[in-house]
Amino acid sequence: MERINYKWVFLVLLSLIWGSSFILIKKGLVGLSPLQLGSLRIIFSSFFLLLIYWKRVYTINFSEWKWIFISAFIGSFFPAFLFAFAETEIDSSVASVLNSIVPLNTLIIGVLIFNIKSSAKQFMGVFIGFIGATLLIISGININPDQNYLYAGLVIICSFLYALNVNIIKKYLQHMSAVTLAVGHFSVIFAPAILIFYFSDFRITSLHSAEVQLSIFYVLILALFATAIAKVLFNKLIQISSPVFASSVTYSMLIVSILWGLVDGEKFSIYQLLSTLVIVLGILLTSKKSRS
Repeated sequence: MERINYKWVFLVLLSLIWGSSFILIKKGLVGLSPLQLGSLRIIFSSFFLLLIYWKRVYTINFSEWKWIFISAFIGSFFPAFLFAFAETEIDSSVASVLNSIVPLNTLIIGVLIFNIKSSAKQFMGVFIGFIGATLLIISGININPDQNYLYAGLVIICSFLYALNVNIIKKYLQHMSAVTLAVGHFSVIFAPAILIFYFSDFRITSLHSAEVQLSIFYVLILALFATAIAKVLFNKLIQISSPVFASSVTYSMLIVSILWGLVDGEKFSIYQLLSTLVIVLGILLTSKKSRS
């Protein structure tokens, strides 16, 4: 019973944190380019985790680094940049909506590639959640016909990367503590992020701009909470629940991200509210474990 309670606590916390990340990306892009935002997000997160937990790196076995390397790039590195580029053209709430197909991809990849068993209720929950997300997308297109949905493809790519990462962690890195796994991830992508930032054409003189200063502040919050802390929480959630339930956070955080979008002036309709309720139903069903 305690496990079930804990997994719901982690789900709620991650929903609040990651649901706020989309608006923070949007605000960060006001004064920074996508490459600068993505690299700074990783640099700040790496610095925070390695400063406190750097000794954890030495507890990782040589044989584990292969999967940590793969997991770090597909679960943290590439998404940081893909989301930044996507939100240069689409609303933060739309990006969150498109990201909600992660549980569907997680279920498919888990069953087809990793032979992870999922129950009929989980299949039904993911399907219902996907219907809700689809309805949200359709209503979003009607409300914002001027948005470039080609960039939405970047978010869809992220959803596949996240789904693959969830299954990799569950199958190959399940035994590792959530903190150690996060430290391993960012120790791998720290240097590449610095390299990208160096070639991103960022000028020191731009720090005199209040707009740039505020954007960096937003990225700092994004890095600390939505990347470093959230990464630890998510790794733990994967370990104490099923891959499908863990990835269902992409459904629940929709509520938070849409509310932030509403506060920021993005449009929201009654159809999107009804679709959100359908998504919540999907989350409840994905939490049901198979008895086999």
